[in-house]
Amino acid sequence: MSLTFHWFLPTQGDGRGLVGGRGVEAASAWRSREPSLGYLVQVARAVEELGFEGVLTPTGAWCEDAWVTTAALVGAVRRLKFLVAFRPGLVSPTLAAQMAATFQRISEGRLLLNVVTGGESAEQRAYGDFLDKDGRYARTDEFLRIVTGLWEGRTVDFSGQHLVVEGAALHRPPAPRPRLYFGGSSPAALKVAARRVDTYLTWGEPPGAVADKIDRVQRLAAGAGRTLEYGIRLHVITRDTAEEAWREAERMLERLPSDTVARIQAGLARSESEGQRRMLALHGGRRDSLEVHPNLWAGVGLARGGAGTALVGSHTEVADRIEEYHRLGVTEFILSGHPHLEEAYWFGEGVLPLLQRRGLWRHPVAESGEASASVPFVAAPRSPAAAT
Repeated sequence: MSLTFHWFLPTQGDGRGLVGGRGVEAASAWRSREPSLGYLVQVARAVEELGFEGVLTPTGAWCEDAWVTTAALVGAVRRLKFLVAFRPGLVSPTLAAQMAATFQRISEGRLLLNVVTGGESAEQRAYGDFLDKDGRYARTDEFLRIVTGLWEGRTVDFSGQHLVVEGAALHRPPAPRPRLYFGGSSPAALKVAARRVDTYLTWGEPPGAVADKIDRVQRLAAGAGRTLEYGIRLHVITRDTAEEAWREAERMLERLPSDTVARIQAGLARSESEGQRRMLALHGGRRDSLEVHPNLWAGVGLARGGAGTALVGSHTEVADRIEEYHRLGVTEFILSGHPHLEEAYWFGEGVLPLLQRRGLWRHPVAESGEASASVPFVAAPRSPAAAT
């Protein structure tokens, strides 16, 4: 199966250092870029041209609202899809189903949804959600059961432990139904993934750990009579040579003050998230031994929570690592880099052509049969007859 690549939409801000939560660069010597609509349009148009399938938009108090931001960008691009992160339980399932259906019509079928249960009770309480972690996963299961029923055009009556709807229906169900993406490493999360979603996402752990996680989800899904796709969330630093790439990684690391790292790690150590615990275990808060697998660098996790690893190396090395994950069953890659605009070009112009030559990827324009965009200031080749 060919690979699909998504990029990250930096609605928390961007910059030349490692940008953490709340849009603040951990390396404050580099001035951050505000997540203005103009800049986000730049990123979206660039990744569409380069051949990415979609853009992941995060959710949280530290970034712009994902629904509003992506709705504002729909008209700025023609093909690019929007992987909108949202949290079940903060709105009713019927309203969420209606919002998705409307977005799907307005965007002409370009909505994807990333289901974020919410790994931190303190953050959830700020939104008025006082369930514990297990309760949130149980509610997510009920939420997705209701939403998918509505998208299928059914009238839904449901009374669960956390959610109740009566006579719920959509005037116009979405066509096509938005694909559901979902990540989580705890046993409760894996069960929800196996029963309810289309693509299971993991953060960038070493291949052995990823293979083990995929195996567990596959067995649970098979027990539910389902099959899933698998994706991975990674940062990337790719250059013409490995030396250049690692020099850039070291530059980012050098600009991280030790007290900043200590403060960030102290906060992350209190996380309830199993996935976050696994990210922290890769580096232990230390700056040495950060290459946890060939070309897999855990240095990003020193500066921020969430996805904390990056593929670092030459274009060929990064392509090799992507192919390694692909052999495990990973078919979708959600990538990011700092800054997101420039790093998208490094990857799109350096790595994607290699994967195309290996028969692992094709530009979506080639898949659709659309004419590719012309390149300004480059004349078309003249025919032999015209040259005489």
